[in-house]
Amino acid sequence: MAQATGLRRGASGPEAKALCVFVHGRGQSPEAMESHVLARLSAPGVAFALPRAPRGAWYDAKAIDPVSDTTRAQLQEALEILDAEIAALRADFPGLPLVLAGFSQGACLAIEHVCRGSDAPQALVAFTGCRVGTADCDRPRAAPKDLPAYLSGSDGDPWIPITAMAEAMLELGRQGLRLRSDVFPGRAHEASDAEIAMLGTMLADLAAGTAPGQGAAR
Repeated sequence: MAQATGLRRGASGPEAKALCVFVHGRGQSPEAMESHVLARLSAPGVAFALPRAPRGAWYDAKAIDPVSDTTRAQLQEALEILDAEIAALRADFPGLPLVLAGFSQGACLAIEHVCRGSDAPQALVAFTGCRVGTADCDRPRAAPKDLPAYLSGSDGDPWIPITAMAEAMLELGRQGLRLRSDVFPGRAHEASDAEIAMLGTMLADLAAGTAPGQGAAR
């Protein structure tokens, strides 16, 4: 299946000091992430790529469903699209640090990419995400040790149960990531100002040539 066209936003040319690939959720679009996240984000010096799911979703199943053969094939296709987006952005801006981020199903896809261990970003930001599948499924666990990662969620989210987000947090911690995680009680299925501020802080640190401090206020 041909890749649908995503968006490029933010800094260009020598103005760019850091990169971010931001992945949208199920039934959403790059344009939705541009208005819901990027428009609320202060990120001078950051070049953004926002990939687009060919079917409006990266895979059909719920993230917490056991991984079927269909889901595995769809997930592989989605990861190939994400790999190509990361490679293209890095080719346009060689040598710059990259944050891989996403919301909801996009956050799940970002986590899966990191757990495969190849072409690792310099930081991971997963707004309302978890591992795809259940703990009994055969899932890769090759995330790079000490990778800065931020996971967030809500106890009332209709798509990603807080238990699934907590399981992902525990698993990434066991893989040795440098992890911060926030739970926002009662938060709707959206990215809050505090979550967006955390992404902004991590991007600013990388653009300044330092490791992400993950120190934004809750």
